[in-house]
Parts: sequence; C-alpha cells; structure tokens
Amino acid sequence: MFKKLNNKGQTLVEYILIISLITVLAIALVKIFGGYLKDAVTKASCGVMGKDYVEGEKVGEGYCEGDLDRLFD
Repeated sequence: MFKKLNNKGQTLVEYILIISLITVLAIALVKIFGGYLKDAVTKASCGVMGKDYVEGEKVGEGYCEGDLDRLFD
C-alpha cells in the first residue's frame, strides 16, 4: 500500500548544504580576523627568532625588526 522512498539523494543534498554553510562561515571568519591572525603568528615568530615585533599602521601589517625590506605586497 505504501511505497518506501529512497532518501539517499535527500541526505546527500543535506550534507552538501551543511558543508557549503561551514565553508562560507570559515571564509568569512578568515576575512574578518585574518589580519589579527597574521599579526599573532608574526609576533610569535619574531619571538622565536629573537627579533622585536614592530606594529604596522593597519592590522596585519606588523613585521619583525629588520625584515621590512623583505615584505611582499
């Protein structure tokens, strides 16, 4: 009387939507906080190399002392 439906296609679409949402959120977070993350990594690497961290004018523009001529833009 009732026909059993195949839900594999629906499940696949749901997984794709979830993965797409997570990807969009990850890209947005990196776009928003990317400069802060770059500064944090640069500050840590300056400490490891024994150099002083120099803050840039904007977020994400910090560098290690003596490395200003090595910046790539």
